[in-house]
Amino acid sequence: MSNILIIKHGSLGDIAQASGAIQDICDHHSTDNIFLLTTSLYIDLFRKNSFLKEIILDKRLSRFNLIYLYNLMKKIKKNKFTKVYDLQNSSRTSFYKKILFPNANLNIWCSSETTLPNDQTKEEFDKNPVLERFNHQLQSSGIETKHTMSPDFSWSCVDIEKIMNEYKLSNYILLFPFCSPHLTLKKWPYFNNLINLIKAKYKDQFKIITAPGPNEINEADQYDAIKILNNGKAVNISQLSSLIKKSSFVIANDTGPAHMAAHLNVKGLTLFGSHTTAKKVSIERDNFKAIQVSDLNKLSAEKVFEKITL
Repeated sequence: MSNILIIKHGSLGDIAQASGAIQDICDHHSTDNIFLLTTSLYIDLFRKNSFLKEIILDKRLSRFNLIYLYNLMKKIKKNKFTKVYDLQNSSRTSFYKKILFPNANLNIWCSSETTLPNDQTKEEFDKNPVLERFNHQLQSSGIETKHTMSPDFSWSCVDIEKIMNEYKLSNYILLFPFCSPHLTLKKWPYFNNLINLIKAKYKDQFKIITAPGPNEINEADQYDAIKILNNGKAVNISQLSSLIKKSSFVIANDTGPAHMAAHLNVKGLTLFGSHTTAKKVSIERDNFKAIQVSDLNKLSAEKVFEKITL
């Protein structure tokens, strides 16, 4: 029995995307001990994944914080990992490789760099859809990828009966009109117009709700929708997963909850401007689709409403 390490720091959407790759790694190493290195935001979430033996915290402090770096590398080395699957593929994790396994090839350290196709630079390779990149990376290490291209994030769900009863939720449409403050180009400005259209057609058939994050609670008051909280606070990631899973339809900006919805196999739409493409981030699924436009400010509520299938 060997010790295997998976590295996946985040963001939330990235965690949902990587679920299939993590499952394939765990299936391939079913007789080994699987450890996962991640950040504090996702420690509790990954503890719900029964395939993982232990979660190691990476605070991602400055590389010049030598005491922290020394202690983290010491902890990783102590486990004598025989194989590392770097699903983060960042400059930080490349730096970790240089410290831990400076001369390792893909037999020891599986990353986009060590499995790079001979006819592509990393810059070219990174233009491919994210799930295709994971698929190539794992197949290069001899892993049968049954789940990588079809991630299933349902392992993250928990019982939310208390929340469902408190808000009397049965049939509901879940909206995510939020985005990170520094990524406002992802934000579609017509959610209230869309809410009016939905209410005009469906009356009381569906409740319209939002589930704001910790920094979005006040902003949620701008929308004519029920704000879902848990004891006055934002729901946690697992509660959010369940809320998404039980929804009739999801409409979201290109943010973490949109990727969760895609890989929880729910019906919904995500709205893309010019910041990236739906294809590159592998968000479209059988039930979850994207609307791609050059300018979100020119995408009307009527156009989005036409795509809702209930």
